[in-house]
Amino acid sequence: MNSSPFSCKPMAKIVVVVVVVTLLQFFISMEIVMSSPSSFFDRIIQLPGQPPVNFQQYSGYVTLDEKKQRALFYYFVEAEFNPASKPLVLWLNGGPGCSSLGVGAFSENGPFRPNGNVLLRNEYSWNKEANMLYLETPVGVGFSYTTETTSDDDDTASIGDKITARDNLVFLQRWFLKFPQYRQRDLFITGESYAGHYIPQLAELMIEFNKKEKLFNLKGIALGNPVLEFATDFNSRAEFIWSHGLISDSTFNLFTKACNYSRYVSEYYRGFVSPVCSRVMSQVTKETSKFVDKYDVTLDVCISSVLSQSKVISPHSPTKKIDVCLDDETTNYLNRKDVQFAFHARLVGVDKWTVCNNILDYELLDLEIPTISIVGSIVKAGIPVLVYSGDQDSVIPLTGSRTLVHGLAKELGLDVTAPYRVWFEGQQVGGWTQVYGDILSFATIRGASHEAPFSQPERSLVLFKSFLEGRPLPEVFA
Repeated sequence: MNSSPFSCKPMAKIVVVVVVVTLLQFFISMEIVMSSPSSFFDRIIQLPGQPPVNFQQYSGYVTLDEKKQRALFYYFVEAEFNPASKPLVLWLNGGPGCSSLGVGAFSENGPFRPNGNVLLRNEYSWNKEANMLYLETPVGVGFSYTTETTSDDDDTASIGDKITARDNLVFLQRWFLKFPQYRQRDLFITGESYAGHYIPQLAELMIEFNKKEKLFNLKGIALGNPVLEFATDFNSRAEFIWSHGLISDSTFNLFTKACNYSRYVSEYYRGFVSPVCSRVMSQVTKETSKFVDKYDVTLDVCISSVLSQSKVISPHSPTKKIDVCLDDETTNYLNRKDVQFAFHARLVGVDKWTVCNNILDYELLDLEIPTISIVGSIVKAGIPVLVYSGDQDSVIPLTGSRTLVHGLAKELGLDVTAPYRVWFEGQQVGGWTQVYGDILSFATIRGASHEAPFSQPERSLVLFKSFLEGRPLPEVFA
C-alpha cells in the first residue's frame, strides 16, 4: 500500500493540539497551585456517594502550633450560584465539644445529608445564599486535634473560652492565606447553643484586631438558641416546660423557689449537688420523662446525632438514651476510610470520629460568664446582631433570649424600629420578630428545635437570607 508523505498530517495536528491543551491545563493548574497552593490541595474532588453538584468543596487543616501539633479542621462549601458575589459565612456549633461538620453541615444547613452509603442533597442548604465555612472547634473536636497533655504549659493545659476565641482568630487569619480571594469578602458569623460564647468572643477579638490591621470585613453575627447569660437562659426553662404541660404546678413552684436550674447546674459542675436540688431535679426528670426530647418538646423523630449538641446545657440528661436510630448515619459515614481520605482528614489520638467529644477537657465554669455584654460591645461597634430561637426548645428557651435582647436594647438606648410581629415563609407564619435601632434583632422560628435548620429548614433559610441581605423578615405571605 502506497502512502503519501502528507497522509499523517491530520493525525499529527491532533497530537499537537492534544499536547498543547495538556500543557495549557498543566500550566493553569500550576498557576493555581502557585497562587494558592494549600487551597488547591484541599479541594475535594468528590465525596463518596455524592450526587453531581456545580459548586466547589474544600476541606483540610489549618495548623495553629507546629511545635505542639495543634490544628483545626474545616469544611468549606462555595455558594451554589455566583460564589464570587456571595458573602462568606463561618458556622460554629456548640457543646462545647460538638462538630460543625457532623451537626451543622451534615444535619442542619449543609448541602448533603448522609443516607446509608450515599449523600442526599439538602434542598434548603445555606450555600444557596453564601459560601459556607464549617469549623470543628475547639481543638479535639471531630477531626481537629492536638497532642498537648496536661503536662504542657499551664496556659494551654486545658481549653476554655479565651483559648478557643484566640485559636479561632488564628484559624481565620491563616485560612485567608489559603483563600486570599475571600479576604475582603463580606463576612458573617453564625452558630448556635454554646456558640453564644464562641461567636461574641471571636467577634470581639476580630474588631480589636482590625484596629491594627484591617483584615476582617465583619458584617454581622447571628446566634441561634444561644447561651448568653447563665441565670436568665437556664431559669427560663422552668416556665417553658411548665407552660407546655411537661411538669405540674407543684413541681413548677419547686423548680422556681426551692432550686432553680442555674443553681442546680452550678452545683453539678462544682461536684456537689445539694439534697434539695437533687430532689427537685429528680421530680422534674420524672415528670418530663426521658422519652421527651428536651431540644424539641414536640418532636419524636430520629435525631440521635443532634441530640448530643451539648452536655453542658443539659448535664442531667440520662446516660442511657432510647436509641430510636439503630445507625447514626453521620457517624457511620464520617468513620469510613474512603470518606476520611476524600476529606483529607485523619484521626489523631482517638479511635473514631464522634459527633461530640465527651472527653474534651473544657473549662465548664466558663458557662457562668455572661457574653450578653460582649454582644452589646459588638452592637456599639456598628455590627448588626440577630438572636433567633427555635420556639420548641426547652434547653435554651426563646423567653430567656427575648428577655436578654430586650434588656440589652434598653441598656444601649435603642428604640424599637420594628414592633413585635409575625413573619412569613410562603403562606404560613414562619415566626415572630422585633427589631431595635435597625441593628439588634430578635426572631423566633415557628416549630423549630434547638437546632432550627434541622427541624425547620425552609423557614431557617428564609431567616438566613433576610439576615445576610439586611432586610426585614417577610411581612406578608407569598
